[in-house]
Amino acid sequence: MAAMHCHQGKILRAIPALLAALGAAATFGALPATTPTAQARALHRGPVHAVAPLYTYSSIVVDARTGRMLKGDNQDALHHPASLAKLMTLYLAFEALRDRRITLDDPVPVSAHAASMVPTKLGLVPGTHITVREAILGMVTLSANDAAAALGEKLGGTEPHFAQMMTLRARAMGMSRTTFRNASGLPDPNMWTTAHDMAILARHILVDFRDDYHYFSTPSFVFHGRTIYNHDTMLKSYPGVDGMKTGYIETAGHNLVTSVKHGDERLIGVVLGANTNWQRDQRMTALLNIGFADLNGPAQMPTELASAHTIPAIFSTAHAATLRRVSTSDQASSFDAVQREIANARSERTSLHTATPHGMGGQWMVQAGVYPTQPGAQHAAAEAHSAAHGGSAHVSPYRIHGRVNYRVRVLGLSEAQAKSACVSLHRAHTPCLVMAPRHQDVASR
Repeated sequence: MAAMHCHQGKILRAIPALLAALGAAATFGALPATTPTAQARALHRGPVHAVAPLYTYSSIVVDARTGRMLKGDNQDALHHPASLAKLMTLYLAFEALRDRRITLDDPVPVSAHAASMVPTKLGLVPGTHITVREAILGMVTLSANDAAAALGEKLGGTEPHFAQMMTLRARAMGMSRTTFRNASGLPDPNMWTTAHDMAILARHILVDFRDDYHYFSTPSFVFHGRTIYNHDTMLKSYPGVDGMKTGYIETAGHNLVTSVKHGDERLIGVVLGANTNWQRDQRMTALLNIGFADLNGPAQMPTELASAHTIPAIFSTAHAATLRRVSTSDQASSFDAVQREIANARSERTSLHTATPHGMGGQWMVQAGVYPTQPGAQHAAAEAHSAAHGGSAHVSPYRIHGRVNYRVRVLGLSEAQAKSACVSLHRAHTPCLVMAPRHQDVASR
């Protein structure tokens, strides 16, 4: 234990010099060439931007293998990270485990400061302790603020010193617009990040700590006789998702970092500033669909499907016609099963030409997303029907590997109605795909 405190002391004494070195490095170029003390203060204050627009939407999806951005929307705009800050707390914990500075069974003392954190929290009591393992599990499932503060104090001596360590590591990773002020992500006017920077951090977790990444897919854990469930609904709603982290504070909106694996491909998606959890998950779903569409290329996509600047993507296309049930004994992934249905969906679309009800304005339609719950799909159907100013809204269930999802379509539209509906829906960040009565899809921006 004495060695641990000695090591912490060395780290803390080294921080100002390391921060100064970062300030002098041309690579980061974020700090003026002043004294080391002034540089450290400037780095801790964060970027020189006083305010970021409330609930400005930002997103990015990247190829986890190469880091290549597949789609971005305001990806460099400043946002408060909320509980996404815990990703850096976890990164530094994994780093300490790797370097054998701590073990999973080491005690983490609970100070009065850590116990005073506002919910969500484990309800830790001052003067007690938890293990490093419990702190990690509390953060990845419940997003426990008291566990994050306690672990930050163990690793950094005090939470403010640990926040400096977090920012130092962020800058070393290339997260040039991120500043951390605490271990949990609780509100602080000077704590900022961007969707691009969060994608960098998520990729580092995947690459640097493959053996620890499994924590992010933990569905639940038992703490003092209480079962605590994971907040991340994407783990259940999108095939192949195996982590990472949700976040919300009032000034940030609803944030999410997600990693998903289909076959040999892995994507990282980041959504910042959504208005609700439901909207956050729908935007992430659309974003990941676009990412996989880009990775798979033209050979697996209709030639006139959405360009890189549009919302519709591969899952919307695959679900344009009723999917046949895929046996749960099928060993292929859900994504592969959907890919096999694309050709069926495209050929079956011909039959929709004759099946469209008469007197409803036309034979065009729009596909307005696929949703994990029926109430969510019904809400989206009402919005799509309103945007179309006509036609008939339909919510259709289908099953893949035993999981029911709900597809939203509006049928019986003219070409102008369909395109106008998608324009309106895209402005609201809702996925939409215009579908002609023949074999081709027409993407609307």
